[in-house]
Amino acid sequence: MEMQRKVAVVTGGSSGIGRAAALGFAGAGYDVAICGRRAGALQGVALETGGYWGECDVTDPAAVAQFFSGVKARYGRIDVVFNNAGRFAPAISFGDLDVVTWKEMVDTNLNGAFYVAREAFRAMRDQNPQGGRIINNGSISAYVPRPGAASYTATKHAITGLTKAISLDGRAFSIACGQIDIGNAATDMTSTMSSGSLQANGTMLPEPTFEVAHVVDALLYMAGLPLTANVQFMTVMATNMPYIGRG
Repeated sequence: MEMQRKVAVVTGGSSGIGRAAALGFAGAGYDVAICGRRAGALQGVALETGGYWGECDVTDPAAVAQFFSGVKARYGRIDVVFNNAGRFAPAISFGDLDVVTWKEMVDTNLNGAFYVAREAFRAMRDQNPQGGRIINNGSISAYVPRPGAASYTATKHAITGLTKAISLDGRAFSIACGQIDIGNAATDMTSTMSSGSLQANGTMLPEPTFEVAHVVDALLYMAGLPLTANVQFMTVMATNMPYIGRG
């Protein structure tokens, strides 16, 4: 009997780390489903992966539920979910951070991650054989903030709590949950770092980046473990970025 291919879901799969992850999972033999807000870009990635795609704003719980229903209808089960969709906000001092930006960041980076993880958890709990793996995309900001990034930092700290809670509640259903914290992977979103990023002392300094392929390697390692083992937290970062120590 031919063994069924595993199914990987990637949110925010139209560009950057999400696109690289989708292509990486497809190259490793997974059936891949992606979602995001830009239909044209999603279609382009889906042509490369040969998988399922759905236009979906993760801040809308009904849209997230509909996307997961489509994935289950197409593939019958879900083995891995890379909970990746998120956004940055322009750097601004805490006292000048407006409520609209705060709510938008919380709605995407935290609420969206919750909606995705909840649908993934339900699918993995209810399928046969039971179980699966959720990998949340945290950030080095889940541990150490950048200046002027209160809304982003707060949401990424919250992702760490979400990861721990899912891990605990998932034990009864063979659902493993881990978090990957990435520092300066080279994507369009980090392209300005080479020209200068705001440092804690107020200066602007260029920061090193690393190839996004190494993030994909880390994800494939986490996803490839049996459900009896889990990488709870993994940090993948540019070796010389100003994070460890004092820069």
